[in-house]
Amino acid sequence: MTETPQDPPIPNPGEASHQLEEALFEIRRVIAGQDAMLERVLVCLLAHGHLLLEGVPGLAKTLTVKTTAGVLGGSFARIQFTPDLVPSDLVGTRIYRPDEGGFDTELGPVFCNFLLADEINRAPAKVQSALLEVMQEHQVTIGHTTHTVPDPFLVMATQNPIESEGTYPLPEAQVDRFMLKVLIGYPAHDEELTIVQRQLVDAPVLRQALTLDQLLALQRTATTIYVDPALVSYAVALATATRFPADHGLEGLRDYVAFGASPRGPISLIQAARALALLRGRDYVLAEDVQALVKDAFRHRLVLTYQALAEEVTPDAILDHVVAAVPVPRLDLARVDAA
Repeated sequence: MTETPQDPPIPNPGEASHQLEEALFEIRRVIAGQDAMLERVLVCLLAHGHLLLEGVPGLAKTLTVKTTAGVLGGSFARIQFTPDLVPSDLVGTRIYRPDEGGFDTELGPVFCNFLLADEINRAPAKVQSALLEVMQEHQVTIGHTTHTVPDPFLVMATQNPIESEGTYPLPEAQVDRFMLKVLIGYPAHDEELTIVQRQLVDAPVLRQALTLDQLLALQRTATTIYVDPALVSYAVALATATRFPADHGLEGLRDYVAFGASPRGPISLIQAARALALLRGRDYVLAEDVQALVKDAFRHRLVLTYQALAEEVTPDAILDHVVAAVPVPRLDLARVDAA
């Protein structure tokens, strides 16, 4: 009698945090600095989300995803987006075989665990939208057949902010599919010193810190993290304040925001906050977790007016005012611990 494979047991938050710290330690053997980016990569993985990175070339975006795939034992693929790319280059296509008198399906590079969409704004909207179904539904339809991508599945897309020639801005529907958008800056002096010194020796041999089954178990643990209803209301209030700033005493922002965060904003914020709490070894979310992620969850979901662009008002500056204006809820930690 054949036994059905059992899912690995769900670790408690303390065990999960220890496992994730081991994975982060292994990744940091290759990636110096960029702690916030590495943390957000794991947050998106735990929360079944996707990540959009914006930064100049040379900040280890590609190396991060490749290293993460090696540490977690998953498959990795990189797509370099260019203006001549077509959707079938991503998802695959049907090919006629004359010797067999029929069609075969050739699956594209999206069928992997960790997909890097490099310089996604270099490709036209038709190609960008080819990622919509696979990001949202974790499946691709080729012809009349639907193919499911491996689980877990993470898309990390990059944008270069210093060039506009030959780029195609991402449609709002595409941007909204990314759980978080992280802005990557230059490393600090000591971090860059470490980066340069590491180029003078052989690259370290990576150790696989987690299996994909263990990662799936950690994802299930993240869904058990307790979120107080007051924090859910707080996340919704933050999103509402970006849509109707005058109702929250922010009349000065009315001329800068054309459209506020979509409902996916607070959904992504709460899901990401649960994953961040797990990373920090807690089985409940604090307001600090929500505040730490609100810019990453909302900045790409704000549509600014021409006046804001002319005055160089950034989404982060607007969100600073929003966070300061919306009252932080008081949590009864004794009740949280009991839950």
